[in-house]
Amino acid sequence: MHKLFQKSALVGAFVLAAGAAVAEYPEKPIEVIVGYSAGGGTDVMARTAAPFIEKYLGDGASLVVKNVPGASGQIGVTEVANADPDGYTLGTFNLPGMMARTIDREADYDRESFTYLANVVNDPNVIVTAKSSGLDTMDKLIAAAKADPGAITVGMSSLGGDDHFMLIKLEGLTESEFTIVPFKGSAPARTALMGGHVAMGILNISEVASFQEELNVLGVATPERSDFAPDLPTLQEQGYDVVNGSMRGFVAPAGLPDDVVAKLDAAFAQLASDPDFLQAMKDTANPVEVVRGDEFKALTSELYDLANQVWQETPWN
Repeated sequence: MHKLFQKSALVGAFVLAAGAAVAEYPEKPIEVIVGYSAGGGTDVMARTAAPFIEKYLGDGASLVVKNVPGASGQIGVTEVANADPDGYTLGTFNLPGMMARTIDREADYDRESFTYLANVVNDPNVIVTAKSSGLDTMDKLIAAAKADPGAITVGMSSLGGDDHFMLIKLEGLTESEFTIVPFKGSAPARTALMGGHVAMGILNISEVASFQEELNVLGVATPERSDFAPDLPTLQEQGYDVVNGSMRGFVAPAGLPDDVVAKLDAAFAQLASDPDFLQAMKDTANPVEVVRGDEFKALTSELYDLANQVWQETPWN
């Protein structure tokens, strides 16, 4: 009986120790990999959300953002997919771009490579032109593109992302042709545009909200005017039936332990209703749309199917 009691006590101690270990997550800094350069929309979203996620995780949690730009975000998200599923490596996740990476090239990840934590932002595209271009209306822009196919250069954060999808839709709708100049993120694309090195840019509203004096912002790709730029007409208002944007959120490697998923999910669940977070996102012109867990994964599959359809119908080099 004594030995049985000792054995039971030992088992109980292990159970208590395991419970204590779970309760202590996170025990060390959590790395958040951003697959784009600092200063772009994805980077701003991650850095704005990080302090709030730390607060919700509690226990002195610390999130450290690491920029890994290159290959249209593929390098960074691949690093996330291949990381240990222990909760200490998270990554930003862009839709439709990250799913397009698995269609337009060889990728070392797929839809099943991730634990889907939460989408946080739905950031619509905007069409902008350099002040020096003289193209200060949509009609002027499209007329110039039709008059000299390929002459108008378009700066964007990457190939295969929402910016590229937007251009594909615009070219198909208007029967026009542009020349793409991809960058390693939206911040360098915007800099090139302001310097007159490219004539036009397709960015997101959060990426141009503070630069409207330096750029011609021609229209936003939303069904209704954005609260972040109520004076900016939609493309639909101007006769161009295009709606498009970038969804940005957070994932972890597939196989994350259930207890870690639960704690992270509880943290993300608080984002949508935290007035301080909503104000911080408003200050950076980031439209909040929180979609968590299985719903986020389902949304990813839907956008993968859309990306695959676009690629099938519109070949590109």
